[in-house]
Amino acid sequence: MAEHPNRDAPAAGRGGFGASGRRAKVADMVSEGLYVAAAATRLALKNRILVDILAQGGDFDVTHFVPEAREILLTLAEEADQDAQRMRDGRKLASRRFSDSDGTHDYRSRDVRNLRRRERQSQRVAKELRARAADDVQLRTLVEGAREAAWAEVSRNIDRTLRIEAARPDLEPDYAKLRDARMQSLRLVDLPRLAAHRRRNEQGAAGELHDQEVTDRPRTVGGIDLSELE
Repeated sequence: MAEHPNRDAPAAGRGGFGASGRRAKVADMVSEGLYVAAAATRLALKNRILVDILAQGGDFDVTHFVPEAREILLTLAEEADQDAQRMRDGRKLASRRFSDSDGTHDYRSRDVRNLRRRERQSQRVAKELRARAADDVQLRTLVEGAREAAWAEVSRNIDRTLRIEAARPDLEPDYAKLRDARMQSLRLVDLPRLAAHRRRNEQGAAGELHDQEVTDRPRTVGGIDLSELE
């Protein structure tokens, strides 16, 4: 796909990596791609469920989210097709280049085999995603998984809120130990910092008062108050 093919992959027949090894590796990569696609679909559906059910107050209905699950899978299939096309174009261009590569995506003739494998991988991912998009059972399974993920997120938030709002010292086994630590931090850090802040404020206020007194003092020359001459 977008990443650079593995230039160091052994050729067929060398190091025990033959046709069966290549097929196994492609199958693993396809499985990984499908797993990522399923996770992305569940995440998108989970967010939609949270908005529709919680924010808008709707009722959960599996069939309501099936079309969206299908649309997400088809979009991911289209992206896989585009990846396959990029690998195909890169392979054709690389087959005519025999010099050293200048960068990550600057393919050369030795990359052709790996580019072809990446192309087949993306094609198989796209095909499988379209098959799943046409299977109502698969789609309902994705929606149910997204609902469980949404509920898990909501329940964690509720539990966290209740723990904060209903916290009681007698229900926390480490309360005494944590209380000693908090009190020590209060004595050693917070109170000295507060005292220093108060001293700075008092010194600043005293300086301002002194400046005001100097400013308000009558201006005199030779014992004569100049303000009386104004």
